[in-house]
Amino acid sequence: MMKKLVIGLFALLPTLSMAAGPSVPLMEANNDLTDKASLQRGAKLFMNYCLGCHQMQYQRYERTFRDIGIPTEIGQETLIFDGSKVGSHIKNSMAKDDAAKWFGAAPPDLTLIARVKSPDYIYTYLKSFYKDESRPFGVNNIVFPLVGMPHVLQELQGLPTPITEDHEVEVVENGEKVMKTVTKVVGTETDGTGEMSVDEYDQAARDLTNFLAYVGEPSRLESEALGIKVIGFLVIFFILAFFLKKEYWRDVH
Repeated sequence: MMKKLVIGLFALLPTLSMAAGPSVPLMEANNDLTDKASLQRGAKLFMNYCLGCHQMQYQRYERTFRDIGIPTEIGQETLIFDGSKVGSHIKNSMAKDDAAKWFGAAPPDLTLIARVKSPDYIYTYLKSFYKDESRPFGVNNIVFPLVGMPHVLQELQGLPTPITEDHEVEVVENGEKVMKTVTKVVGTETDGTGEMSVDEYDQAARDLTNFLAYVGEPSRLESEALGIKVIGFLVIFFILAFFLKKEYWRDVH
C-alpha cells in the first residue's frame, strides 16, 4: 500500500510542477471574509461562470447560502441551475472522461483551491489571461503558462493583449553556451471589449477570490471568534490564579 502511494506521488510531480506556474509577483487580493456582499457577488460569479466545469463537491448549497447571508428560497431560485436540492453538494454533471478529452485534464475541484494556492494566487491568475492565438482556446496565462482552460470571464473583462519584454538568457546549443533573446510576457493590457471597466473587473476578481477563500475554510470566522473567547478566558483565569497563589503563599510564609 505504501509503495503504491509513493509511486502515485511521484507520478503527480510533473502535474504539480506545471500547475505551480512560474515565479511571478502576486497581486494582493485583500479579501475580506466579513464582507457578505462581496461573498454573495462571488457566489453568483462562481455559479454562473465556473460551476459548468469546476465542482465544489465538499461544500453544500444550504451551508453556503446560510453563511454568506442569502435566504434559502432566493439561493435555490437564482443560484441552483440543475434542479439540485438545496442540501446537495455543489457539483456539476460533466463526466471526467469528457472533460479530460476537451481540456487535456479534468478540471480540478475548487473547494480547497484557496488553501492550496492562496487567495493572492487566485486573484492574480484571474487577472493574468491574455490573447494567444497559438493556444486551443486562444488565450494563455502569465501565472499558469499553457493553461488548458478558456478565459471564462472574457465577456466581463474582454481579451487582454500581452505586454512583452525581451531578455537575454544563457542557453546551451551544440554543447556550447550562447546568449539568446527570449521574449517574455510581463503584463497585460485590456482591449476594452468587456462588459466591465478595469475597476469593475478588479472588484469581480476580488469577489470571486473572496468566495473561494470562504469555501476553503467556511468556519474560519467562527474559529477566530471562538479563539478570541478562549484567550480571554485564559487571561481572566491567569489573573485569578495569580492572586489566589499570592493569597495562599502569604499564609504559608
